[in-house]
Amino acid sequence: MVFITAEIGINHNGDVEIVKELIKFAKLYGCDAVKFQKRTVEQAYSKEILDSPRDSPWGNTTRDEKIHLEFGKKEYDEINEFCSQQDIEWFASSWDVTSQEFLKNYDLKHNKVASAMLTNFELLDVMAQEKKPTFVSTGMSTLDDVKKAVEIFKKYNCPFELMHTNSSYPMKIEEANLNCITTLKDKFSCNVGYSGHESGASLVCVAAVLLGASSIERHVTLDRTMYGSDHAASLEPPGLQRLVRDIRLLDVIKGDGEKRIWPSELKKLKRLRRN
Repeated sequence: MVFITAEIGINHNGDVEIVKELIKFAKLYGCDAVKFQKRTVEQAYSKEILDSPRDSPWGNTTRDEKIHLEFGKKEYDEINEFCSQQDIEWFASSWDVTSQEFLKNYDLKHNKVASAMLTNFELLDVMAQEKKPTFVSTGMSTLDDVKKAVEIFKKYNCPFELMHTNSSYPMKIEEANLNCITTLKDKFSCNVGYSGHESGASLVCVAAVLLGASSIERHVTLDRTMYGSDHAASLEPPGLQRLVRDIRLLDVIKGDGEKRIWPSELKKLKRLRRN
C-alpha cells in the first residue's frame, strides 16, 4: 500500500490550532502521517538572508518571518500529544544537526531529508546513524548528488527511500518528469516515492503511483490564499480527500499482475467460447 504523508510543513503560519485542524483532516481522509519542517534559524540560513527585507504579517525581515514560523519544544509536545490522540504518525525534515538532535526528544518512526539538505553530508551522517527508515527527497539534484547521499545511508545500513520531486513552488506540469521514478529505481535499486509541489489536481500524484511510486507526500493547507510561500502549491482539505481516495483505489485497480480467469468471467466464458 502506498504510504501517504500530508506535509503541513510551515503552512501552520505559527499557529498550533491550524496544525490541529490539518492533522484532523489528514486522519479523517486516511493519510498515514503528517510532516513538519524543523530548523534552527540561525544555522539554516546565512545572516545575509536573514537580514534581507521581507514584508510579512510578523515583521519586515526574513528573520522575523522564519522565527515566527518555527515551533519549539512546547509546540511540538502539543503536536506529539495531539497526533497520539488522533492515532496518526508525525515526523519532520530537519535542516541542521541541532534540529535533528531536537527531534530525538520524540519517538518518531521516520526521518526525512529535504531536497535542500541532500548535500549536507554532516546532517545525513547524523540521520543515517539513527537507522530509522528515511525518506530522501531529490529535488535540485543530479544523479551524482543522489549517489553520494545514498552511499551514506548504505554505509550505516540505514533503510531509505528516495523521493522524486521538483523543488519549485508551484511546480510547472511540464517539469514533473515522472519517468525519473523509474530512473531512480533502476539506478539505486530501492523504493522511490514522489513529493508533489504542483498546483491543484491530484493527476500528477496518481500518475506517479501508476509508475510505481511507493509513497506520496503532498503539502496541505486550510486555504491556498493564506500568506506564505508554500500555500499555493498545497491541497486544501477537499483536494486531499480526493487524492487519498484516488490513490487507495489505485491500490485495488493495479492488482497483483497475475493473469487469471476471474470467477465473474466463468459464465461468459462458457457462453462465448467455442473451443
